[in-house]
Amino acid sequence: MLTNNLLPIAVSIGEPAGVGADVLLLACKKAHQGVIDPLPFFIVVADPEHLRERAKLLSINIPIIEVSLHEVSSHKAKNDYSVKVIPLGYSFEALPGKPNFSDNVGVIESIDKCITLAWEREVCGIVTLPINKKTLYDFGFCYSGHTEYLAHLARKWTEENKKLQAVMMLVNSKLRTVPVTIHLPLQLIIHHLNTQLIVEICTITTQSLITQFGISSPRLAISGLNPHAGENGLMGKEDRMIISPAVEALKLKGIKAFGPFPSDTMFHEEARRNYDVAICMYHDQAMIPVKTLAFHQTVNVTLGLPFIRTSPDHGTAFDLAGTGKANPLSFISALHMVASMKAQEDRVDKVDQI
Repeated sequence: MLTNNLLPIAVSIGEPAGVGADVLLLACKKAHQGVIDPLPFFIVVADPEHLRERAKLLSINIPIIEVSLHEVSSHKAKNDYSVKVIPLGYSFEALPGKPNFSDNVGVIESIDKCITLAWEREVCGIVTLPINKKTLYDFGFCYSGHTEYLAHLARKWTEENKKLQAVMMLVNSKLRTVPVTIHLPLQLIIHHLNTQLIVEICTITTQSLITQFGISSPRLAISGLNPHAGENGLMGKEDRMIISPAVEALKLKGIKAFGPFPSDTMFHEEARRNYDVAICMYHDQAMIPVKTLAFHQTVNVTLGLPFIRTSPDHGTAFDLAGTGKANPLSFISALHMVASMKAQEDRVDKVDQI
């Protein structure tokens, strides 16, 4: 295992027909040119020839170097801005913007290898580039997203993680949001939403904000589900019967939770000063405000896992793949987020050991 100060971040390449390779290469180019601060040390699990072809298409002259894990630390010392690649056992066939069904083998292999590296503490965390869920579903992938798949693998590996609950948090410099329910149709949300789930999600979020984000006493603003947070039952009883009891239960646990609040009044600048994270009841309630405020800098963070995972908060953007027009800022932010979270975890560990 590499020493702690040399642990890289592992990057899963995602859908090869999308902008994953683009944002990675463009980020390295910007760092090499000095346009942005140096990137945290990372390796990518990918098909190196696919990256070379994409770099050529984008006119990015950065070396693509194949490495094994034990070679990574020597490459870091050179600070040569090359892309270090742990090769897949599969060669991608997709062209930019044109997914190839058989490439799903390599997509899943890249995710699995990154997770294994994180599980074995060979890397300090992982960044997952966007996947194409439609082709993965057709391939037999039965998880609604990265978050659910990562949680499944973590539960699978050890008995102590059997009840693990993964939590999605969207983060940028202006706002943090957490959806209690994630990839569900609106008509199913009421059937999945319950007081215990809200309490569990909020408890995990609070602990992560303390240990990974350095917020000593997090404040949680809990949104309502219905318009006007139900308006005392006139517009739905869920806010009064499910969400309010969760808020009271959280207060009994010593967590600073407030609400439920009407979601249409939670996200203006003055309101955001009063909390550290907004807990939302469903996907778009969390996604819309955070992406509106800072779309290109927003990072998807998975809390509750036994390793750090972040992701750019955008999709495959097939129409931009290979054009050089993809914006790498969310990927850059995702890399820095892993490094920041790891550094905070290390500080907490040192304090606990004193």
